[in-house]
Amino acid sequence: MSTHGPDEPADPRPGEPTDPATGPAARASGRGGHAAVKKGSLLRELPVLLVIAFVLALVVKTFLVQAFFIPSGSMEQTLHGCTGCTGDRVLVNKVPYWFGEPEPGDIVVFRGPDTWSPEITVAEPANWVSGALLTLGRAIGVAPPSEDDYVKRVIATAGQTVECCDPQGRVLVDGQPLDEPYIYQDSPLGTGGQSGREFSPVVVPEGRLWVMGDHRSASADSKAHMSDQYAGTIGVDDVIGKAALIVWPLDRFGVLHAPEIQPQQAQGQAVPGVHDVQQPVQGAAALAVPYVLGLAGAVPLTAARRRLRSRRAMLTGPSRRPPRTGWRRVRRPAQTRPGRDTDPR
Repeated sequence: MSTHGPDEPADPRPGEPTDPATGPAARASGRGGHAAVKKGSLLRELPVLLVIAFVLALVVKTFLVQAFFIPSGSMEQTLHGCTGCTGDRVLVNKVPYWFGEPEPGDIVVFRGPDTWSPEITVAEPANWVSGALLTLGRAIGVAPPSEDDYVKRVIATAGQTVECCDPQGRVLVDGQPLDEPYIYQDSPLGTGGQSGREFSPVVVPEGRLWVMGDHRSASADSKAHMSDQYAGTIGVDDVIGKAALIVWPLDRFGVLHAPEIQPQQAQGQAVPGVHDVQQPVQGAAALAVPYVLGLAGAVPLTAARRRLRSRRAMLTGPSRRPPRTGWRRVRRPAQTRPGRDTDPR
């Protein structure tokens, strides 16, 4: 039984706010204010979410995968980059080379030595806006790469001797001919120099690789740079990653395989310069890294969601429903109830 008159408001229940801005009267006015508040809250959270998305994209691009645009025809027909055709966009996987080194047969993207001439010419951005757009386009693989970026196939690794050719015109590594079914328009024999197929033996130095394009007659690869200080080789540390997947155009979507081109690989023997534990370690790293990055991304996202929920709770106020162990109405003692005769007589 209430102690208030008919025109007096009832006592607020325990836990119910008495602030006019958040009390029952304000809630009875409708939900329009709440919608505006929620909209404003989401707009305030949007910059945070954008920053998180940018950081995640940067982490993935730096440590996991990167899209790459094939700018030339030096890898035809494995990778399209010919004049007048739609250049392939490939995903370059960086995980395999975290704990190991490239193997013969791998297609790698790398930063070429200073002595290598660019295969393409890229116009320098006129201002910082153009530069930012170019950087973004390179990150997602829709813009031409840097002039210093190249894509070739690994032919020989550190400690191996590479030369050309045997009587059938095949490249030799440690005196054994390679099995290269991917070659397109091989350069002719007997012409000598950069235009011919022949080149004298080269011992690949420690920490370096001998690379060649699949389109042998149109590839300025290691053979074309034998006169420089590195004898045409590139540094392992300059390798960006392994080309793993063609993602565009869709009719060429598919996995890029690395065949076993050396007899030692086909027979399961150890290849000089390649660690025996490379494959198991690479496989474990490839499985673990996406989960680690996912966990790193989930932490800030979870924190942002908790903050958002806390703000919503503060704006809408506590629930009108009493808790399970909440209050129950306490009856006043009979002697203090209004309208009752308290005289013991």
